[in-house]
Amino acid sequence: MDDIKLFPRHIISRVLEALADSPVVLIHGPRQCGKTTLARLIGDSEGYDYFTFDDDIQRAAAQADPVGYTADLPRRVILDEIQRVPELLTALKAAVDADRKPGRFILTGSANVLLVPHLADSLAGRMEILRLHPLSQVEIAGVTTSFLTDLFKGRFQSGHSGRRLGRELAARITIGGYPPALARTSASRRTAWYRNYIETMIQQDIRDLARINALDALPRLMTLAAGQTSCLTNITEIATPFQLSRPTIREYLTLLSRIFLLDELPPWHSNRLKRLVKTPKLHIGDTGLACALLNLKDTTLWEDRSLLGRLLETFVYQELRRQASWQEEHIRFSHFRDKDQVEVDFVLESAGTVTGVEVKASSTIRTEDFKGLRKLKDAVKTHFAAGVVLYDGDAVAGFGDSLYAVPVSKVIEVPYIN
Repeated sequence: MDDIKLFPRHIISRVLEALADSPVVLIHGPRQCGKTTLARLIGDSEGYDYFTFDDDIQRAAAQADPVGYTADLPRRVILDEIQRVPELLTALKAAVDADRKPGRFILTGSANVLLVPHLADSLAGRMEILRLHPLSQVEIAGVTTSFLTDLFKGRFQSGHSGRRLGRELAARITIGGYPPALARTSASRRTAWYRNYIETMIQQDIRDLARINALDALPRLMTLAAGQTSCLTNITEIATPFQLSRPTIREYLTLLSRIFLLDELPPWHSNRLKRLVKTPKLHIGDTGLACALLNLKDTTLWEDRSLLGRLLETFVYQELRRQASWQEEHIRFSHFRDKDQVEVDFVLESAGTVTGVEVKASSTIRTEDFKGLRKLKDAVKTHFAAGVVLYDGDAVAGFGDSLYAVPVSKVIEVPYIN
């Protein structure tokens, strides 16, 4: 990692806050997103020793005698890739119960422990879990953003406050947010890294999580999922190209979600609205990864407007989730769609307040583009803060009470150039 540029990670303040009052802090997220770099950066400044369970000797020692291994650990320690030795968590629980001083253990994991009940339950009440994503656009640019704060406060002022990105938007989508990919100097080298990354993840992390008979199907499944990003999850359609059952495909998608390669955005529910679609939406974990799997360059993506629209939706979704990860208040994401095809790409909820975000790849906005947001607003009444349609333009414009057209450049804090 020494030859890879260090980007500022805005979640670092939340990690330090957690270490000040929690015995165990887990930083989990996909491999190569920067978990180890972040943990060691904190550890070097705070006096932590470091051990990784990607090391065969360390892993074997922890598996052979979890209690003895834990007893011999230094006072403050980083344990990297903890999902590879789940048997160690019971011993860590006992160690924490004997000494509950905060900041004892920093754990990192490349599997979502929230989806592995016995892992999460082992340290319930003793561990704070923080999700680290690949780099956000604002971290890549080294800037901060107030977009989510403005959204929940309904604080948008009409006028020029962004710029049209055009083809630059397609380029950002194809590059993605993984630090090692960003270090590559050409699109072909980034594509090679992403493809090798998929193979490594499947061969290493999937094998650790489950014994499956068709590992060779997973790269093809990821490619198919990349082509269906921003679509409703349709297991029957996804299973069609494979000689595998629907339950098996469902299991494989869950496994890919557990190692953060896929996300399923849940549907929004309301007692005030009937006939809502209850199917989750599928989003790939990073658009750079999706474009590599689909063999897309920025020029070809720009020319395919339908695919550009869906990948832009996933790009914005992942950017907002990355920005939400370092907010003090938890933000819940879902999507809204009814049987009449009226929809809102993202419904964001925090502390009883509801907002909506719709994404358009065009540089113009029409009144009809707010149809879903108006329906959402009518459903939540006074709990609605704001609804925005993000578009590739250069100005904020009001479309009625609490409804705005907002340049997508405002989300990634690209400064307005006069």
